[in-house]
Amino acid sequence: MKEEVYLIDGMTCAACALTVEKAVKKLAATETANVNLTTEKLRVTYQENALTSDDITKAVSEAGYQAHLYLSEVEQDLPKRQDEKSKKLWQQFLWSSLFTIPLLYISMGSMLGLPLPAIISPMQAPKNFALIQLLLSLPVLYLNRSYYQSGFKSLFKGHPNMDSLVALATTFAFIYSLFATKQILSGMAHYQHSLYFESAVVILTLITLGNFFENKSKSRTSQAIQKLLALKSNEVRVIRGDQQELIELSQVQLGDQVMVKPGEKIPVDGQVLSGQSYVDESMLTGESVPNEKKVGESVYTGTINGQGNLILKVTKRQEETFLAQIIQLVENAQSSKAPIAKIADQVSGIFVPIVIVLALITLLFWLLVMKEGMTFSLSTAIAVLVIACPCALGLATPTAIMVGSGRAAELGILFKSGQDLEQLQAVKTIVFDKTGTITQGQPQVSQIINLDPNEKDLLAEVASLEAMSEHPLGQAIVAKAKAEKLVLTPVQDFKTITGQGLAGKIKNQEFLVGNKALMESHQVTLSQQLLEQVATLPEQGTIVYLAKNKELKALILIEDQVKLDSQKTIQELHKSGIKTVLLTGDNQRTAQAIANQVGIDQVYAEVMPDQKAQMIESLKGKEGLVAMVGDGINDAPALASADLGIAVGSGTDIAIESANILLMHPQLLDLVTAMSLSRKTIHIIKENLFWAFFYNVLMIPVAMGILHLFGGPLLNPMLAGLAMSLSSISVVLNALRLKKVIL
Repeated sequence: MKEEVYLIDGMTCAACALTVEKAVKKLAATETANVNLTTEKLRVTYQENALTSDDITKAVSEAGYQAHLYLSEVEQDLPKRQDEKSKKLWQQFLWSSLFTIPLLYISMGSMLGLPLPAIISPMQAPKNFALIQLLLSLPVLYLNRSYYQSGFKSLFKGHPNMDSLVALATTFAFIYSLFATKQILSGMAHYQHSLYFESAVVILTLITLGNFFENKSKSRTSQAIQKLLALKSNEVRVIRGDQQELIELSQVQLGDQVMVKPGEKIPVDGQVLSGQSYVDESMLTGESVPNEKKVGESVYTGTINGQGNLILKVTKRQEETFLAQIIQLVENAQSSKAPIAKIADQVSGIFVPIVIVLALITLLFWLLVMKEGMTFSLSTAIAVLVIACPCALGLATPTAIMVGSGRAAELGILFKSGQDLEQLQAVKTIVFDKTGTITQGQPQVSQIINLDPNEKDLLAEVASLEAMSEHPLGQAIVAKAKAEKLVLTPVQDFKTITGQGLAGKIKNQEFLVGNKALMESHQVTLSQQLLEQVATLPEQGTIVYLAKNKELKALILIEDQVKLDSQKTIQELHKSGIKTVLLTGDNQRTAQAIANQVGIDQVYAEVMPDQKAQMIESLKGKEGLVAMVGDGINDAPALASADLGIAVGSGTDIAIESANILLMHPQLLDLVTAMSLSRKTIHIIKENLFWAFFYNVLMIPVAMGILHLFGGPLLNPMLAGLAMSLSSISVVLNALRLKKVIL
């Protein structure tokens, strides 16, 4: 399967987005096709050998739109495109206003008691009165011709959109006004009351103004991406021979040597070849204290170099850097479609045709049944066409998802998709890994009980074995040995025994290092006295057993301190009615002690790594929607098995691959923030959908003249156009509240 993203030009409403989706889904090899109206992107998954990019762009073109293969936000420069579009719309509005304002004055002046020269007075010169309005309206129609190009093209292809409603409404108003002008020129001056040139041009001008404000508001929803892009450097100082050369970032190659001076942004992902400095990595970790970087250590794009000079070797292409991956994740989340959007999609697919039918019914009802005459009937039908707003429906979900995921990114929380953002607020059970999630993930040796006073080198021997392992408990023992400046010894026949520990030979002596189960499986005797001694040790610590030639020699107590915010996090989750579970490979005694300390409801201890995913699957069947929270390093299968995988404080490739949500900072309370943001985003979406539906359900009957039937007011087409524009803008502005909401 291959996934590609395309920029779509020409979309104006939800009906457009649905049309593009349907056109691409008709292609035989298409697996999925999702269009996001806010970002104007199409995301397609298809069978690579059976379909090409040209096939996709052709299908979109035949549907009446243009598709361009999208590379990344870096290359495409979304803010620049949005600024250009806003500038174009503003100029279009200003030029339209230049003709609309005098036209409105001339057409409405006599009714409002405003002075008009006799040469264009409706009473004294009705022919001039009609002709001047015709001449003033033509430039406005030309300036706003895009509505007709898009609207009629879509209408003739059988999938009318928002522009179709605008095009039909203003065309009917203009054509009827042309007919009235002909009658006036023929001597029938009373047709001056049937001129609707001002309705056509005011509708076009107001809708253009509405589109301008809508586009400006939408551009604010992409500020999270803009802030991330601002972390990148444009130029890089590359070392070529004995010379330093300043080149563009795009020209940097893998393996290049890059010089970074004090205070500069680090422009690449790389490895320190020479120099030493402290680097501000707060954009990645949230930690305000700079990290020391020495030879051999990794640095990342967008971080800030401190006081030292660094020479780096480039280890990642620009599209593969950690910052690029973050940008890609945010883009994916903002352009993806949440399941709740299906409601709007289903309505949008039939909305515009229904509105056209309702406008026709309105025209015929007032003309034939109520005998109101063509002028009144046409005005009412035009109001129906103009006031209907599928745009509000189409923008309701994607704007909130875009702002919500963007706000999350600013807080160091990365959602992979809109679906993940929607699902998080529905989670009923959260399963936590212990090490590095509930605890700090930096275990330390707190006590060594030497059972054989004649053995002086036990710590060095056990550290020699543990040096062969990547296990964090083992690394704590190695760190202890190094701190005491002990010399490690070569190990022979080393092997890892899954879920139990290590085995190996040192100077032909057999060693076992691990848990109680390892001792029992190798028939190492554990005396009653020993077991009593074990019982006196702190519960939250982990006991490592050391046996030499199948004789127990030492106990090593390793403790990993609980994170400062773990207890507060669990308390907040309980307030939301969420069940908490601890899932760990550690022993029952230690796991239960940690759970009791922070308030976790249920404990599953001594679970093998390969059993964690199975345990998650079993919980999913009986505990509702289940999320798994881990560091994304050694619990990737469990993260992938959960309904939602959440990686804490990890920027590893494995975490990015296996988790649905990344908490970039080590603070566990960010999980509570993520859940709060998820709830508020879905609340905003539901508000938007409600008001979009409510607006259309309420205003369309008003435009049809229901109130007028009972002596109430009739909606003017110009006011209808203003109301339609305001409804779209209000949806976007409501979504933007997420940028300032207190979490």
